[in-house]
Amino acid sequence: MPRLRGKINHKITFDGPLAVNIPCNLRTDIKYLIDLEPIGRRIEVEAGSSLLEAAQQAGVDLVAACGGLGICATCRVRPVRGQFNPLTPAEEEQLEPADIAAGYRLACQAAPLSDARVEIPPDSLPALQKIQLDGREAVVALQPAVRALNLTLEPPTIDDLRSDLTRVSQALQRLAGHVPSSGSLPVGAVPDRMLRDREPPLQGDLAALEQLSDTLRSQGWTARLALDAVEGEAQRLVATLPRGAGLLGLAVDLGSTKLAVYLVNLETGVTLAQAGVMNPQISYGEDVVNRIAFANRSEANRGLLQERVVEALNGAAAELCARAHVLTGQIVEAVVVGNTAMHHFFTHLPVAQLGAAPYVAAVSEALRVRAAELGLKFAPGAQVYLPDNIAGYVGGDHTAALLATRSFPGRVRVLVDIGTNTEISLVVGDSSYTCSTASGPAFEGAHIHDGMRAAPGAIERVRLENGRARWATIGGLAPVGLCGSGILQAVAELRAAEVIDARGALRKDAPGVRFVDGRAEYLLVPAAQTGHGRDVVITRRDINEIQLAKGAIRAGIELMLQHGLLAAGDVEEWVIAGAFGTYLDLPSAMRVGMFPSAPLERFHQVGNAAGMGAKQMLLSLDERREASRLVQRAHYVELTVEPGFTDEFMKGIYL
Repeated sequence: MPRLRGKINHKITFDGPLAVNIPCNLRTDIKYLIDLEPIGRRIEVEAGSSLLEAAQQAGVDLVAACGGLGICATCRVRPVRGQFNPLTPAEEEQLEPADIAAGYRLACQAAPLSDARVEIPPDSLPALQKIQLDGREAVVALQPAVRALNLTLEPPTIDDLRSDLTRVSQALQRLAGHVPSSGSLPVGAVPDRMLRDREPPLQGDLAALEQLSDTLRSQGWTARLALDAVEGEAQRLVATLPRGAGLLGLAVDLGSTKLAVYLVNLETGVTLAQAGVMNPQISYGEDVVNRIAFANRSEANRGLLQERVVEALNGAAAELCARAHVLTGQIVEAVVVGNTAMHHFFTHLPVAQLGAAPYVAAVSEALRVRAAELGLKFAPGAQVYLPDNIAGYVGGDHTAALLATRSFPGRVRVLVDIGTNTEISLVVGDSSYTCSTASGPAFEGAHIHDGMRAAPGAIERVRLENGRARWATIGGLAPVGLCGSGILQAVAELRAAEVIDARGALRKDAPGVRFVDGRAEYLLVPAAQTGHGRDVVITRRDINEIQLAKGAIRAGIELMLQHGLLAAGDVEEWVIAGAFGTYLDLPSAMRVGMFPSAPLERFHQVGNAAGMGAKQMLLSLDERREASRLVQRAHYVELTVEPGFTDEFMKGIYL
């Protein structure tokens, strides 16, 4: 995000499409204290910093869909004390007159000129939102990457001065290298002195070796070792655990908006706890394109994106372990899946090449890296596995979704994982055609007049009965906006009632349609029935956003079918994944043309398929190998160079 910097009487220029010059008297030799309420955070910032920068520095996850360019109006705040620069042209364009009258500003445009206090409204905070965790879970044979072994050793004496590592290594040698998933070495089974001079086969990081020595002595020379069991790798000490402690793993679906985190017992396969948290990177851009631009501005920005998501994962892991009454030090392995950009942000890989054609990944192969190197606070030697990415905009999350849904019986199936970027695969037998289409953030409520994420008070269901709108909200609260499933169903209902035509235009004489400042809009909920005292409406622009999003998905589906030389009727299983896909009303989606018409029994809404695939890879090395084979058999199709994409997209936007 461009920084507001300058000297007295100089002009401040925003880089980017706005090209807005903001004259103000800003100094860079003083600092201001900014109180952010109701968060209760206080941050000292340099003069010239915007309120969005202040929030980011304070760790407050303020929504900023456009990354701070002043073109989305998602970072609304209301200054309640202090002096600020004058209202900018961008704010006059983006904010409603009523918001301006109430004192609202855009955080990316407002710069404090004194100590200040700022109120952040709930719709500007990515919190308390509905996050899809459950999914269609397959049963896999347990073959985790880390296994446990119980040892009881004789302590050192003046005649036996072997090091702790040698003592343990030789005990493992006595087992001839066959380490079961759980086992024990009886008291007194001291290795033969002939083994003393052999090269110790056991390796470990310094932190793991420090833990080994301390635990052996505190537990009377008994230990429960967590050992790496990956074939072809040197035997490695991951952790030394308390007696009876279980081996735990963490599976993570690293979404661009939301993180789904699962704490799993690696010895039983049972999920002990799960949680969904918002991705804090959203403060730096609603989608990965804006975050890539933010990361490319400086190395510090790229590091900040990595640090914030790691902080979120550490916090989620600590919360889940507390709920399960276990320790974070028992987490000995993690599997993290995400789109290619999220994969690179998390691993601190370069992302500049993802932002320009031909959109090449820095790494597409599967990775296994030390958790501590990434900043994760797990067992000392814990590792993180990231499966293969398919292409620049089709990452390991889609690999995981393909893995989790491969058990569907149909030979021909289409997998659609709906999000800001929607991944689509046509699976025919053992091979697949895969693409990614930029369906946009409309399904998250972004760029919608009264849009919001799936939080309490969001309208998620809409019906038109006898010309009257009926709606249901998340949590049963008074409505304050529309989430993605709500706006899609509303558009479908308005089209069925002929309130809008096939092009998406509102009929001027239709019930509920009114004109404000010369523009038509549909009154969905009057102010007297809302939770914030303002009308909730659907505008022509809202309808257009849905048309663009569903048109991109339909075009991707049609082109995958063309590559497979198939028609929609040949598809035996339609598998709809992702949070939005879970709450999607399928008849509405077919009515607006997002999917081809097909019998409803062929559609399966499977929830978080990526998260389920991550769990499968956490529990089984065979599943990791199968995931790599799926990627090798995938044929990626780049839609931006497909000659038929524009035609299919234009057909797809009609209702």
